[in-house]
Amino acid sequence: MLQRWKVVCSYDGTDFSGWQSQPDGNAVQDFIEARLSEIMQQEVRITGSGRTDAGVHARGQVFHLDLDWNAGPYAMKKALEVGLPESIGICSIRPVNKDFHARFSAKGKRYHYRIYQGMAPPHLTRFMHSRRDYLLNVDAMNEAARCFVGWHDFRAFSVNRGEPYEDTRRYLSECSVGSNGPLITVKVEGNGFMYRMVRSLVGAIMDAADERLSLDEIRFCLKGENRSHRVVTAPAKGLTLERVYYRNRGYPNLPPP
Repeated sequence: MLQRWKVVCSYDGTDFSGWQSQPDGNAVQDFIEARLSEIMQQEVRITGSGRTDAGVHARGQVFHLDLDWNAGPYAMKKALEVGLPESIGICSIRPVNKDFHARFSAKGKRYHYRIYQGMAPPHLTRFMHSRRDYLLNVDAMNEAARCFVGWHDFRAFSVNRGEPYEDTRRYLSECSVGSNGPLITVKVEGNGFMYRMVRSLVGAIMDAADERLSLDEIRFCLKGENRSHRVVTAPAKGLTLERVYYRNRGYPNLPPP
């Protein structure tokens, strides 16, 4: 009997072509589906909570699948882990109701973007954007980050993949910047994100701190203007999908009129 399973996974995205299955077979989804198909001796497809770009990492990516598996979640986790690359980890597996959907049931997501002031140590460099000799003003970064909190039209901070979005308004409950020694972390949480949106927000925050982009220019872009060459996308390697939320986070349901 088919059972729906919710799986939380993590990965170092450096060497993958993103999350979503690709013709070259080098996406995270491709490796997981190949291993599941090997275990079950038939084709198995999975559905993720959303895409991450090539080079982007995850600590809490979620996917679901329907599988006739009677040995329990622990046995499935062990069987799945054996044949996966070391850069993909399975955090948890549990049975869920049929109405659960990894993408459409999601209420929100949290991303962290990590910046290292100087050259990151070798064991960290795959997961951070090294600023080398350019120092950032964290207070100025936070001032820019606060511009993005709330309901806004983020059209100028996304990239069109060929299919226009029906609605480019999103709600961010948090966009903040913290530092711990040379490490700067930009934390972003909201009810939904468009293609390259978080990396574009971080690019704008860094440029505001460098005085290459003013707060007035950021506010102008948030009025729903088309993307400008002034908005630069931060490198993929610093971004990690931290968590996907499936319980109500208290976000407002609708944007203000």
